[in-house]
Amino acid sequence: MEGGIMADLRASGLGGVPKGATADRPSSPSVGDVFYNGTLGYLEIYTAFGWFAASTIAPQPPLSVVGTNVGSSRAYNNGSVSVAFNANPAGGVPSSFNVTASTGQTGTGATSPIVLTGIASQATPTFTVTSTNNYGTSSSSSTSSSVTVTTAPQAPTVSASSGNAQSTLTLTGATGGSSITSWSITSSPATTTKTATSSPYTFTGLTNNTSYTFTATATNANGTSTASSASNSITPDSTLTANYLVIAGGGSGGIRVGGGSASDGGGGGGAGGYRCSVSGESSGRGASAETALTLLSGSTYTVEVGAGSTGGIQGSSSSISGSGITTVTSIGGGRGASDNYGNATAGGSGGGHKGTSGNTPGGAGTTGQGYDGGGVSGGGGSGNESGNGGGGAGSQPENINAGSSTGGNGGNGVASSITGSSVTRAGGGAGGRRFNGSSTGTTTGGGGIATVSGTANTGGGGGGQSGINAPGNGGSGVVILRTTVAAASTTGSPVVTTPTIGGTVYNVYQFNDTGSITF
Repeated sequence: MEGGIMADLRASGLGGVPKGATADRPSSPSVGDVFYNGTLGYLEIYTAFGWFAASTIAPQPPLSVVGTNVGSSRAYNNGSVSVAFNANPAGGVPSSFNVTASTGQTGTGATSPIVLTGIASQATPTFTVTSTNNYGTSSSSSTSSSVTVTTAPQAPTVSASSGNAQSTLTLTGATGGSSITSWSITSSPATTTKTATSSPYTFTGLTNNTSYTFTATATNANGTSTASSASNSITPDSTLTANYLVIAGGGSGGIRVGGGSASDGGGGGGAGGYRCSVSGESSGRGASAETALTLLSGSTYTVEVGAGSTGGIQGSSSSISGSGITTVTSIGGGRGASDNYGNATAGGSGGGHKGTSGNTPGGAGTTGQGYDGGGVSGGGGSGNESGNGGGGAGSQPENINAGSSTGGNGGNGVASSITGSSVTRAGGGAGGRRFNGSSTGTTTGGGGIATVSGTANTGGGGGGQSGINAPGNGGSGVVILRTTVAAASTTGSPVVTTPTIGGTVYNVYQFNDTGSITF
C-alpha cells in the first residue's frame, strides 16, 4: 500500500503536493494538509497532534509525560492527577492514549491531558502512557516524575474534657497532604458552632451540669472534610479532679565517725516523704493511693517544693495548699547519723544510723510516706564500722551487723507513671563504708553509693560519708499535678506536658521549684 502511494506520487511529480525539507513545512497548516518530507523520506499529514506520517506506521510511545496534582475540591483519599503528554510524531496517527499510575489507577482518552481519580491522599505516584492506532499499541513511555497527591482532610477525631462552663477539645486526623487551616466545631445540645485554628481548643459558653458532645470538620487549601463522629460525652462543672504526686526533699548523708583514712562510715540520708493519688499506684511505705484533689475553677493553689538537705540536716517538706482542699504535705527525709550531728533523725523516710557498735535504731519514717532508716544490729564491735542505709519510700534499707566493712543499701523508691512514663523516685541513700573509699551499697531512686547526692527533683537521700570523702546531699523534692483541664495560669515555671494515658489526654504540671497554679 505504502509503495503504491509513493510510486504514484513520484510518477506524477507528487501531483501538486508541497514538498521539501522538514523546515519547509507550511507555517500555518490546517488539519488534513499534506506535505512530502524529503528529510524523513515520507508523506506527512497534519493532524490535531501535529505532523504525522501518512502511512501504515505503528504508534510510538508518547513523549514528555508530566503529572499535575488536582487538589481542589477533592475528598479525602479520592485524589486526582492530570497527566499531560505529547504524541510521538515518529509513529502513525494515534486514535487514543492510555495512562497508568504506579498506584494502580488507569485512564483512556483521545487527547492530552487525561485525568485520573481515586488516588489515596498523600500518595506519590508516577505515570506512563501508551498510544494506540489501527496498527496496534505502542510500548510504554518513559516514567514521569512522582507527584504528591493532596485532598481535603480526613474527618477529624474529637476528644473532649470538661471544665468550668467549657470543654477542652483535642482534634486529630490526617491532613490530606495540605496543612489544616481551621476546624469548625459544633456542640450538642445547643448546636453552637465555633471556629478553631489550633488544637487543643477551649470551647467556652457551655452550661454547667449539662452533658455535651461535639462534632467537627477540618478545612485545608483543598476543601473541607466530612463531619466527624460525635466526641465522648462531657459534663462541665465548676470543680475539677486532679491527681498529685508530692515528694519532699531528701535528707543528707551522715558525716563520718573519727578522722583520717581509717574511719567509720556515716549513715545514709532518708528519702523525702512520698504521697500519691494516682489510681493503681501507691504512696510511700506501702500505703494505698490517696484520694484525688477536687479543685475549684478560678482558685489559686500554692505549691511548695522542698529542698534537699545539706551539711547533715533534714530535708524540707513539699506541699499543695489552697481553697477547698486539705493541705497535702510530705515530710522531708531524715538525715543520716554522724559524729557531728548525733543520731539519725526521723523524716518522711528515716535516716540511717552511723557506724557504731551495739543495737541502735535508725530514724523513724512516717506512715504513708516512707520507711525507717537502717540501724546497727548485734552487740560487740568497737569503732571502724560502716554506716546503715537511709529509708526509702518503697522499701526498708539494709541493716548491717556491727563491725561490717560494707555500707548498708538504702531503701528503694517507688515507681509512678503520673507523667505518662514510669519513673522511680524517693530512694534512700546508701551508708558510708568504713575506711576510706566508696560504699558498695546501692539503692533505686536515691543517692546510690556512699558520698553520692540524691537526684534532684526525686527526693532521694544522700549517701553517707566514707573515710575522707564528703557525704552526699539530699535530692530536692517535686510536686506533680495531673488533670484533664488546662491551667489558666501558673508561676514557678512548671514543666508542662500533655500525654495520652489510657486514651485520655491529660495536662501534667511538674513543679521542680515553688510556684502556684490557677484553673
